[in-house]
Amino acid sequence: MNDPALIRSVALFAPMAAVWIALARRRPGQRDIAAMIVATAWNLLVLGALNVVAVRMGWWTFGARGALVAGVPADLLLGWALLWGALPACTARAQPLPLVAAVLAWLDLAMMPLAEPVVVLGEQWLYGEAAAIGLGLLPGLLLARWTAADRRLPWRVSMQVVLAGGLMLGVPIALTGAWRQPAWALGLLVQVLAVPLVTGLAAVREFTISGGGTPVPYDPPKRLVTSGPYAYLRNPMQSSMAGAYLVLAVADLRFAAAALVCFAYGAGLASWHEGAQLLARYGDGWTTYRTHVRAWLPRLRPYAGLPHADVHVAATCERCAYVGGWIGRRRPASLRIRPAESHPAGLRRMTYERADGLRAQGVAAFAHVAQHLHLGWAILGWFLLLPGVGWFAQLCADAFGAGPASPASPGSPGVAGEPAAGSWPAGNDLLTGQGRPPREGRP
Repeated sequence: MNDPALIRSVALFAPMAAVWIALARRRPGQRDIAAMIVATAWNLLVLGALNVVAVRMGWWTFGARGALVAGVPADLLLGWALLWGALPACTARAQPLPLVAAVLAWLDLAMMPLAEPVVVLGEQWLYGEAAAIGLGLLPGLLLARWTAADRRLPWRVSMQVVLAGGLMLGVPIALTGAWRQPAWALGLLVQVLAVPLVTGLAAVREFTISGGGTPVPYDPPKRLVTSGPYAYLRNPMQSSMAGAYLVLAVADLRFAAAALVCFAYGAGLASWHEGAQLLARYGDGWTTYRTHVRAWLPRLRPYAGLPHADVHVAATCERCAYVGGWIGRRRPASLRIRPAESHPAGLRRMTYERADGLRAQGVAAFAHVAQHLHLGWAILGWFLLLPGVGWFAQLCADAFGAGPASPASPGSPGVAGEPAAGSWPAGNDLLTGQGRPPREGRP
């Protein structure tokens, strides 16, 4: 079989037919569909990038014409992704993972030499095959298993973030050459781009922590999410992507069309379909939320229906009392300020506790508090909650003297005696800005 047209047809339609037969024999459930989607998308992204690298490394080359994406035959790529993604997700759910991986790897090793002249193998092609198995096949199988069984939520969401970033930003930027800018322009572009991307990442994080689900429609949150970016905007992920495309339109006008398509999809099909599902799932809660929070234009102040929270700030520590007063003067929504001395755990850092069980300390606590204040402060808070950023900020805060402090013992000033400098009475709870916070610099 050395006819290029026949090879490409078999490579595409054989996996498609196998998936179709598997679906006809057993109707998939919602989680099975989600598993098939994410596993196929993972392999599509990884194998697409790997094939570009393989050509440059000399692992193999393609002797094909037409229907090429970055020099890679699109039909081979799609068939490969289905073979390693959707097919095992819907046919080998109950089989041992090592056995499934071994069979698919063996099949690929056997078929690669038969794909000539469409695929011309180099002397070191096994290195490329090993990379494909390690980066594409195995993670894709794990992602499918975890999604179908609703396990390893943080890992699933992390991989979905990589998928969304790669497919919706990485691939378009690479194909359009939008990254070919002067260094100063590229640096400015990245900084502006950070605002919508941080909002989108914060929305994904909130889906995971508060909702117990993912952005994939067939793997949605189990609870209505009204916190984080959702306290300001109803569609933060779609708005984030549209905003990112508008920023990138400065480098390539084709991204302006992508932003328009993103908006049309979100305001049309997604709004109609997802809105009906949310109404059926959450009823009056969704109706009330939709009434107060717009889909595309963010609020300046957060939605009052976000989960109630407490922030515990030491009243007998001058710098801590100053922070507590600063928070109170900004009239936080659904946030109560309490003296840390009254907490039974003996706190040593500012601590944030939310009604849904979320708990954070130090810089992370301030980042969560910022989401109760104002959109500008909320964006800063979302940035501080990014992996690694909060850890570095906490390290810097500790180095400059904002480290953990010992709580005051019972009977010390500010608890049972006279209030210490910059403190407020232990029973004075500030809910949504009510109460009298301490004055700055009070002697």
